[in-house]
Amino acid sequence: MRSRWTQIFAAVFAALSLAVAGSGYVLSGGAGMQDFARTAASLVQLVLLLTPLTSRVIGVLALAPELGNAALLSSQPVSRRTILLGRLLGLVAALAAAQALGLGAAGLVVFSRSGGSGLWGYGILFFGALLLTAIFLGIAALLSAGGVGRRARSLAVALIVWFAAVVLFDVAALGVASLLGSKAASRVLIGAVLVNPVGVFRTGALLAIQGTTAFGPASLALLRFTRGPLGAALWLGLSGALWLIVPAALAARRLERADL
Repeated sequence: MRSRWTQIFAAVFAALSLAVAGSGYVLSGGAGMQDFARTAASLVQLVLLLTPLTSRVIGVLALAPELGNAALLSSQPVSRRTILLGRLLGLVAALAAAQALGLGAAGLVVFSRSGGSGLWGYGILFFGALLLTAIFLGIAALLSAGGVGRRARSLAVALIVWFAAVVLFDVAALGVASLLGSKAASRVLIGAVLVNPVGVFRTGALLAIQGTTAFGPASLALLRFTRGPLGAALWLGLSGALWLIVPAALAARRLERADL
């Protein structure tokens, strides 16, 4: 939490949250602040951009083994798996605090101007942001667990993977779906939602906050496949749980085999 990156993340989150809350009604011809539900729905895309990027950068910088420090830690009577788990939990706590400060500051202003209407939607956004943070920290651990002296390469790979997951993946899925028939296109869109943690967060957050009114074609295809919002929630929860557990477990296994 002493890291300037974490402090900047909290400040940027607060400033952009306030900007989104204040600009929503202005863009639609009104004035004043949005309520919590509308602010949460507007902030989904912001969380999708900032949270994975920040989690991966801070995760790689903190978890990549350093010469000397890694050897000292591995010589202690504590397993590498335990060390990794402790570091991951510490990073989740630090970034959760930054998100709580950022979104909390904006939430106080929204509450003072618009009251507590839709506060549950804001809480769902915060909970989803924590899950997304934990998922991408696990991916960062997997990328950085290859050995000493690979921080720069791990950081470069993390940025490439972030860009692919957040920007390129949906564009590629829609492009492929547009070339296929309706049934095959639906399968591609459903897979695009379930295999990408960014798509899981986006769909789950919008489903919880606004129902199906804000859904795009990929999410509507998922609803048809799962026969309703409850089935979609179960599939999204299963995908999110796998993304939460599998990368961290693979990172622990890779770290135990690494030459430190």
